[in-house]
Amino acid sequence: MHLHELSALSGLLNQPSIAIGITILAYVAALRLQRRFPTNPALNPTLVAILMIVGLLALTGTPYEDYVPSAGFIHFLLGPAVVLLAVPLYRQTALIRASGGVIALALAIGVPVGVATAVGAACLLGAHPETLLSLAPKSVTTGIALGLSQSIGGIPALTAVFVIMTGITGAVFGPAVVRCLGVRDPRILGLSVGISAHGIGTARAFQIGEVPGAFASLGMSLNGVITAVVLPLCMGAFA
Repeated sequence: MHLHELSALSGLLNQPSIAIGITILAYVAALRLQRRFPTNPALNPTLVAILMIVGLLALTGTPYEDYVPSAGFIHFLLGPAVVLLAVPLYRQTALIRASGGVIALALAIGVPVGVATAVGAACLLGAHPETLLSLAPKSVTTGIALGLSQSIGGIPALTAVFVIMTGITGAVFGPAVVRCLGVRDPRILGLSVGISAHGIGTARAFQIGEVPGAFASLGMSLNGVITAVVLPLCMGAFA
């Protein structure tokens, strides 16, 4: 492709309709690829779509800062999508009420372990204090994580990278790890993936079934609320 053609394509990527269309096409292509090779955990649709779009931006020389506002409508749709998670939660109301102990135990273990293991490992590797603070909220959904990172002294842009990496890693390997541990309860599968891998993990849980999907969305939501309240208090206590 010639330089002037790449420049023209770069200009098109700044147009909202084009950016939205390319984003949707990339995700649809990633979904088709996953369905063609369903046993390959590395073909996570979110990961594949991100790589496709990053490759296209790099090829055309389009700055990420120009692409993001153009595709902002998709980001807006994340709000209604999260609200819609209430539907499977409502359908599983009876099972959720009967699983109060399991949910409490999963949160009591999963929330502190998710923060402590990541921050502890980074600390042992000699990470900068700002990096540690940016890493702490990695297991909650992006909107909450960015606000938390800023409030405790982290770097929101770095936190966003950690959040995406955590979600993709949890979605790709989480279900397999749970199965390897001999866990067959769909509630535990959902809670573990939702607590550790937020929205991307929750999407993967819904691909497995409605019960793990509902419990993943519950784990993701409760983890976000608990972390948003407890993490700043803990950081303040150690400051």
